Amino acid sequence: MRTERTLTRLDRLFARLDREPERPAHIDVPRMSRHRVVLLAATLAFYLAIVWAVVTTSWLVRLDWQVMFFRPYQQWPQIHAFADYYVVLGQRGPTAVMVAAWLGWRSWRQHTLRPLLALGAALLLLNVTVGAAKYGMGRLGPHYATVIGSNEMGLGGDIFPSGHTANAVVTWGILAYLASTPRARRWLSALSAVTALGVGLTTVYLGTHWLSDVLLGWAAGLLILLALPWCEPLIARSEAALLELRDRRRARYGRPAPRPAPAPAPVPAAGPPVALGPRVLADAEAPARDAVPAAARPPRAPVYLAPGPHLARSERTPVTPTGSRRPPHADRLPRGTSTARPLTGG
Repeated sequence: MRTERTLTRLDRLFARLDREPERPAHIDVPRMSRHRVVLLAATLAFYLAIVWAVVTTSWLVRLDWQVMFFRPYQQWPQIHAFADYYVVLGQRGPTAVMVAAWLGWRSWRQHTLRPLLALGAALLLLNVTVGAAKYGMGRLGPHYATVIGSNEMGLGGDIFPSGHTANAVVTWGILAYLASTPRARRWLSALSAVTALGVGLTTVYLGTHWLSDVLLGWAAGLLILLALPWCEPLIARSEAALLELRDRRRARYGRPAPRPAPAPAPVPAAGPPVALGPRVLADAEAPARDAVPAAARPPRAPVYLAPGPHLARSERTPVTPTGSRRPPHADRLPRGTSTARPLTGG
């Protein structure tokens, strides 16, 4: 009894990728252009300026304390319930699941692993850079502040920069980064920037972050998106390595790649046309048909189709039907035959 192995989700994904192993030509991979380098340098300068302003306890720290004493959640309590739900757009777990589901569908449709690999690279850079900055500067949040007017740096906190804001910039901005058209990329870039800034201001409203935390988190996420084209060669090599691993796995389980169909046997040159009947012609072609393998034979036309090329109605030869089209009846006589009918009445 022959049993077939049940396909896993990974097998079905790779089977989908086998339909079109090469990347479609219309996918535009962002490159590290001069304009992007200038934006990256300006964002890095803004990042360092925010850090310097907080470390030196400048006017930005005084603004942080003023906003904290203003207590926005007490000034506008009617939007507190909405803010509790809206801030979820910056949490790493729910947003990563939603964006990964969408990019997984994109990978399925475009027959490439690049969208998922780009998301993984962006989240890895986010965890490394933002996590290192958080624990390296050790700033305490508004709820745990100790001295009024101080910058609260180096006290073991993990609030600077804002992880919610940086995560919102990266997870929603990756959709704009992977957009197929320049117009979609511009609209998604603006939408992700507004969404991320709104998430950061929501954390300020709830009192969980300083205003400077939000500004630094927004810059940290933007730096990751701007530097992501440098990771494209690594993403391409990772995709090729995964596909090669897939091939080795298939070979290990005894599933070789499909072989191409054999070429049909050469047909000898035909001699002068001879008028043969259909039965004689079929008997004459039988040895040549048996010599060709069954896999190389052309598909045979269905029996209900007439042989020969299909002609339009105007090109067909009109055929006059013979006889009558009416079905025969036992009580019906041919035309021209007259019979005496019985007279009725008196």
